[in-house]
Amino acid sequence: MNFEKEIADAIMPLFKGKDIVVLGIDGLGGAGKSTISEKISSELESRGICSVLLHIDDFIHTRQIRYNDAYPDWQCYYDLQWRYDYFADVVSRIKSGEKQLDIELYDKDNDSYFTKHCSVSGKTAVIVEGIFLQRKELAGSFDHMVYIDIPEDVRLDRVLKRDTYIGNEQQIIDKYNNRYFPAERRYFSEYAPDKSADYVISN
Repeated sequence: MNFEKEIADAIMPLFKGKDIVVLGIDGLGGAGKSTISEKISSELESRGICSVLLHIDDFIHTRQIRYNDAYPDWQCYYDLQWRYDYFADVVSRIKSGEKQLDIELYDKDNDSYFTKHCSVSGKTAVIVEGIFLQRKELAGSFDHMVYIDIPEDVRLDRVLKRDTYIGNEQQIIDKYNNRYFPAERRYFSEYAPDKSADYVISN
């Protein structure tokens, strides 16, 4: 299934009367958001649309904030992980026509931030991939939303191969069971992202 072509078809009419369209690629951990975002970006580029790819994980708080012993691990992930206000401001600046801007992104290796210059010109799709994109904190940021609906057991198999930085297999399972999966289930029950998205990719 050429989902990237279908998504691009849906995006193209949104450029009528404006130069910037912000596309969200939402999905839970291990859903394949990065790979799909790159395919959509390539498809849009082939149609003459410039693309800027942003990752919501580049907009997280430092460890001191997002790991807080006063809260359960899953709640830290759900409520303290991301700099939503800053991210929404960046998107707002781009949508308002700002062509050159410096964006503060998270440096995982040093638990700090660095500045990256972003240049926007002509018809541009800002593609944002990440988890929890349909939360109320980001309302109004996106023009079109894609949700990747992949079962939890399939995603767990993927992250066991991918997230070896966490540790061995049992350590990965424990972290997902304690931190990620409970927060993801909360998001799914609170926002029904598969029902709210404009386009759903399912496996």
